[in-house]
Amino acid sequence: MASTDVETPLPPPLRHRPADEALDQDFELDSAFVAEVAAALRADDKERARLLVAFLHYADMADLLERLDAEDRRLLIEAIRDVFNADVLPELGVEVRHEVMDALGFEDFAAAIAELDSDDAVYVAGKLEPTEREQVLSRVPSEKREQIEQDLAYGEASAGRLMQRELVAVPSYWSIGETIDYLRATKNMPEKFLVVFVVDPRHRPMGVVELHRMLTSNRSVAMKDLIDPEMELIPTDMDREQVAFLFRQRNFAAAPVVDKSGRLIGQITIDDVVDVIDEEAGEDILKFAGVRATDESSLYRSIMATAQSRFTWLVINLGTAFLAASVIGVFEKSIEKLSALAVLMPICASMGGNAGTQTLATVVRSLATRELNAGNAVDIAWKEVFVGLVNGFLFAFLTGAIAYLWFHDILLTVVIGSAMIINMIAAGAAGITIPLVLDRYGADPAASAVVFLTTVTDIVGFFSFLGLATWIML
Repeated sequence: MASTDVETPLPPPLRHRPADEALDQDFELDSAFVAEVAAALRADDKERARLLVAFLHYADMADLLERLDAEDRRLLIEAIRDVFNADVLPELGVEVRHEVMDALGFEDFAAAIAELDSDDAVYVAGKLEPTEREQVLSRVPSEKREQIEQDLAYGEASAGRLMQRELVAVPSYWSIGETIDYLRATKNMPEKFLVVFVVDPRHRPMGVVELHRMLTSNRSVAMKDLIDPEMELIPTDMDREQVAFLFRQRNFAAAPVVDKSGRLIGQITIDDVVDVIDEEAGEDILKFAGVRATDESSLYRSIMATAQSRFTWLVINLGTAFLAASVIGVFEKSIEKLSALAVLMPICASMGGNAGTQTLATVVRSLATRELNAGNAVDIAWKEVFVGLVNGFLFAFLTGAIAYLWFHDILLTVVIGSAMIINMIAAGAAGITIPLVLDRYGADPAASAVVFLTTVTDIVGFFSFLGLATWIML
């Protein structure tokens, strides 16, 4: 039989949009593109600026606004005011969003908020100052305003603030065919949805049906027969970190949010949870460095405002530094007699601090992900102590060898090696004990553990090194 293979024509190449040229290989805005937009704005060429940004994704537009200076930002908003995409607002840092609001004015800013999904509208409104929020919400249509105000009444870190009101819910007795016909005929459907919620006559969720199950089943099948049995109900007061943990554990795409009577009032979707995980991780990093989580937009804040926000934590660090220095003062005469002590003294404390920070970072992350708990805390603590012991001996040998080659003093070698072992063990023990104690008493380990840890490793490092030197050598 003759072959009848026919060569399939290749699809035409995708047309490159102007926005494609705006991004580099890492999908970030190209610096040359940003400069080109800024040049067009400064030349008062609004049409050129509009053409350059016309096809930008809203997230890229937010990045562009953040990378422009304040005046260029205002000019760009003026140029695109009539086509401004409201989805840009949740992507902006607090300070930049405030400038965009000033450029748009309360009327246009309120109109933009009214276009957003309920969860994004609540997020943006919740970041405004009370007086500004009142001015903006008074210009939002009454139905949307009431919805936003209701959700703002929930705690800032709660599921109620995180949820999206737009969803699809159908009765349990409907068939797949009836549900699909309903979805096609109804005009006010959510723009995007991943699941259909099945509810009882009192509007309490009985389960969820993922879209792929609907599309691969016969039209006559009842929706209640496709319900996912692993559905979890999320109360409005559940902490958003617990919500993120639940999604991570169960691999949910969406989950129902219920009020105190058990009625379905909203949903949380995976894209919201990704934002939560990102924000929480960012907050922990900031806290770890002694920067308040509210300083998320400090890149765009004034110099004085940023300096003021960091001053308090630096004062605390200064106090702990003097505490460590007081230990050195106790051994002042020993340092005067043997100058080598002053040279080697910072090494032991520094190594202990770095080792302890490694343990601390691991423990804080494990507490956040709930891998570390009361059941395994003792075992993990012993492990970290023994890790400190092993590394202590290794670095005692290495540091002692260098000290001997430098000063040719065997007693000094013994002192620095012994102090290194002591401080590395103390660092491992402190690195796990401090965050566990803070967590036990309701404090945030990411926010304050570093100060306590470095204080412990500095004091133990200085005291063990100088104390052993005084006892053995002097």
